[in-house]
Amino acid sequence: MNFQRFAHAARSTLSLLSLSALSSALLSAFSSRPTSSRHSSSRPSLRSRVKLPDTWAAHGSTALFVLLWSSGAIVAKWGLAYASAFAFLTLRFVLAFGVLLAIAAWRRRWLPEPGQRARVAMVGLLLTGCYSICYLLALDRGVTPGMLATLLGAQPILTLLLTERRFSALRLVGLVLALAGLVMVVYQGIGIAGTPVAGMLYALTALATMTAGTIVQKGIRQAPIDVMPLQYGIALLMCLTLLPFEPIHVSWTPALLLPLGWMALVISIGATLLLYRMIQGGNLVNVTSLFYLVPAGTAVLDYLILGNRLAPLALAGMVTILLGLALVFRNKPGA
Repeated sequence: MNFQRFAHAARSTLSLLSLSALSSALLSAFSSRPTSSRHSSSRPSLRSRVKLPDTWAAHGSTALFVLLWSSGAIVAKWGLAYASAFAFLTLRFVLAFGVLLAIAAWRRRWLPEPGQRARVAMVGLLLTGCYSICYLLALDRGVTPGMLATLLGAQPILTLLLTERRFSALRLVGLVLALAGLVMVVYQGIGIAGTPVAGMLYALTALATMTAGTIVQKGIRQAPIDVMPLQYGIALLMCLTLLPFEPIHVSWTPALLLPLGWMALVISIGATLLLYRMIQGGNLVNVTSLFYLVPAGTAVLDYLILGNRLAPLALAGMVTILLGLALVFRNKPGA
């Protein structure tokens, strides 16, 4: 791959997204009011002062989240041209944690409420730390990106079975249909034969920790910006613990800064704030089913940024995903 061409194209595209991403995420984060009366205020929230229809805000946040999360695979691939995988992940967490600490100092809120700290720390262990590390190690141990995306596509189905005692058959059919569309999108990247056992174990662990982490996060009622410093501090400690056992190399060039900054600030902070806001305010199955759109979004960005053509099967898979999600969202939980 010509990384100079890649960097030029990605830089021009990502720069158009970054301002809207951070402003939307911070609007969502700071307008989310904590449940504790200690931090309550009679002042109107930022969202109440910005007069936008609720449906516009909801759809805009959802579309922005899918777009940003889809960019992660492309930008991470760009960053890995200048650093080894584990080094890049550790640097990403260092930068994200530093910015979150600065925000916490400005807001004078260093830790979550005492009654929430154990739950917040568990999310940091499961979702922020274990999921990110196991995802990376699964790819490093020979699991293809398409195979990994397909395995993680089981998360909404697991979430449905674990969190909803009653659900309509059409809701489950919609999830399975979306999963089939996901397989169509990533079909060329699925290589089951010869996949190492260690890689599959890491992939299954990533699935389990992401599912458990999102379920635990659903029970947290504080503003997302209040809980993320502790979560990223735990994830950073996990990375630093494993760092001596992984190959490390970094090319300290200016070209590393943009992909590192994008992954740390826009994905780790901005997109995660949007995700937590959606988990807090919406149905968990509906929110996790949005991840079916991420490989499709990545394929579209791959075409727009790098000019790689979309295969007819991938286009058909995108349509299938949309049809499946339509069934999921049209059939309410317990219907």
